[in-house]
Amino acid sequence: MNAFQRNESKETLFTFISAGDDPPKADFPVQKKSPKLCGSNYPLSIAFIVVNEFCERFSYYGMKAVLTLYFLSFFHWDENLSTAVYHAFSALCYFTPVIGAIMADSWLGKYKILSMVGLFLIALGTGGIKPCVSAFGGDQFEEEHTLERSKFFSIFYLSINAGSLISTFVTPVLRGDVKCFGEDCYALAFGVPAALMVLALVVFIAGSGLYRKTPPQGNVLLEVCKCISFAIKNRLKNRSRQIPKRDHWLDWASEKYSKQLIREIKMVTRVLFLFIPLPMFWALFDQQGSRWTLQATKMNADFGIYVLQPDQMQFLNPLLILVFIPIFDLGLYPLINMCKFNFTPIRKMATGMILAGMAFGLAAVLEVKINETDMPRLVPEESLIRVLNLAKNPVQVTIQGWDLFQQPVEAFQVSTYYSKLILNGEQQSLRFTLQRQGLSLAFNYTVKEKSVYSLIVFEAEESLSSRLITDLEAKPENGLAAVRFINGLSQDVNLTIDSKRFIAIQKNYSASEYSLLKRDEYNNGKCITEMGEFTLELGLLDFGASYTIVITNVSGGAVKTWKSEDIKANNVHMAWQLPQYLLISAAEVMFSVTGLAFSYSQSPASMKSVLQAGWLLTVAVGNTLVLVVAQAAPMAQWAEFVLFTVLLFAVCIIFSIMGYSYVNVDPEDLEEKEEKRETSSRGNMISLVTQKTKL
Repeated sequence: MNAFQRNESKETLFTFISAGDDPPKADFPVQKKSPKLCGSNYPLSIAFIVVNEFCERFSYYGMKAVLTLYFLSFFHWDENLSTAVYHAFSALCYFTPVIGAIMADSWLGKYKILSMVGLFLIALGTGGIKPCVSAFGGDQFEEEHTLERSKFFSIFYLSINAGSLISTFVTPVLRGDVKCFGEDCYALAFGVPAALMVLALVVFIAGSGLYRKTPPQGNVLLEVCKCISFAIKNRLKNRSRQIPKRDHWLDWASEKYSKQLIREIKMVTRVLFLFIPLPMFWALFDQQGSRWTLQATKMNADFGIYVLQPDQMQFLNPLLILVFIPIFDLGLYPLINMCKFNFTPIRKMATGMILAGMAFGLAAVLEVKINETDMPRLVPEESLIRVLNLAKNPVQVTIQGWDLFQQPVEAFQVSTYYSKLILNGEQQSLRFTLQRQGLSLAFNYTVKEKSVYSLIVFEAEESLSSRLITDLEAKPENGLAAVRFINGLSQDVNLTIDSKRFIAIQKNYSASEYSLLKRDEYNNGKCITEMGEFTLELGLLDFGASYTIVITNVSGGAVKTWKSEDIKANNVHMAWQLPQYLLISAAEVMFSVTGLAFSYSQSPASMKSVLQAGWLLTVAVGNTLVLVVAQAAPMAQWAEFVLFTVLLFAVCIIFSIMGYSYVNVDPEDLEEKEEKRETSSRGNMISLVTQKTKL
């Protein structure tokens, strides 16, 4: 080999080595050290971040707590549509973090996106805040304080749930116990969280001088997408060529992209692959604010000293989280470690999935019990009817020759609940026969399908008469009570109930429309007749019940009434939701707190916000799943709970199999090992070239 050939070989080999080298890293300014909290290793800047998160989460969860009932009561949407829109909003809030992460990593940095965008805009603001604030808090710690940084995520989660606890308890009180224009005060329920959002901005900006701010490092996500795309294209392009195989499919991008970028993408894709099954957990978890709240509206909320609002039950989750986090961190996890069991993050998350599935199994059982007091579901060509005998003697009622009411209905009694009518079309004219002591009278009424009726029988000039009136087809919503009045007097009456509702009822057994009232043991109204004004005692109007109150006479300076319960009150107490909240909260600590720290620890420094956004994106997909099920496959609520339970257990098995071979890595240690390996490889190559040159 001549000198030219030796020099050419040497130059070519050095060129090959240089092509694989990582580009020089940008020189970032040295980060200042933040003052510490009370002599600990926790930066003082953490206090501002935690308080900011408390205020922001108060705003977010306070608004979400009343959102489903707002759709039901204000817009009068049905339960499926309200649930769908609720989860569509939640999905959007957890999808926008992808946009926020891109802006934070490539343009503004975590600090600026939080203060300039995140806290001014609600929908986009959530996306700006969520992928940044936890990672921004982690950035405040020096590298040697890894233990304190790990504990920070628990403290961070405590601040989230402290804000959520107070807001989910207070905001429903502002909605239900304060009146605006005679209705529930949604303006105040949304206004207070808005004020806390402003406070969050003030607190966050106040700590500006203390923050360690990592500069943005270019459009990382775009580079990741380009690198992955190039690797796939290059692999397909060289499929037919006799080229040595590469260790990883991403190595096919090494001709164009640096080894450092490829190495970091490998880290991220390993974690993102594990994220694929996670949305199913969030599909269950986020139904606390929709399906579980709707379930609470059909339950008895009287706790003796306090009547709980249906949307207030959500406060149990953050309350239990505040209790469980220290118990798990200081008690359960150390105890498991003492038992020599390797309780890895993957195993913790899988356990969380199992607990969440169990919670929904309990919710399904509870739903079955609740449905026992519901009105029967009617299908086409079916109707329900009962008899309300307001006459002085028992009356036997027959309809079209059917023997629906086998026994005579006693005076001032109701026939046995509702009987089913089978019609021959959408509506049918039926013949009703009344019999009493040799007296037989017939009346014809038109009955429509999927409707509920009461046949009122009353005295009329020493004979019998009747009216067919329409009843409620379903329980009153939101735990309210429905009441209507029948005027059994021979004169018109005017009623005042709930201090502001005026009802005029004509004489001779005319019936009013139903009025919805809040549950109360001491409901009173006023009755105005030709003889004067009298107190009208309504008695207990219970949760979810429907009542008919008959004004029978006026005597002794008082109005005499008789009350019938049309629809049974909610007899399953709201306290029975506690076991499912216990399980779902324990599941959250196992799954979410662990996953938050896991996704941070397994990501390279340049992509922490992107991976946090990927974690939050699983929440968005989970909410989208609920939206699809609610709109595309409506079913009985208990069956829907069972469906989600089965799906989560199946996904848990898949996740456990995927995570079995996963090995936790420290990105910094991995980078050091790679650099040492490359340095060693580079040295071997140079040594080889030197030997060849000598030859």
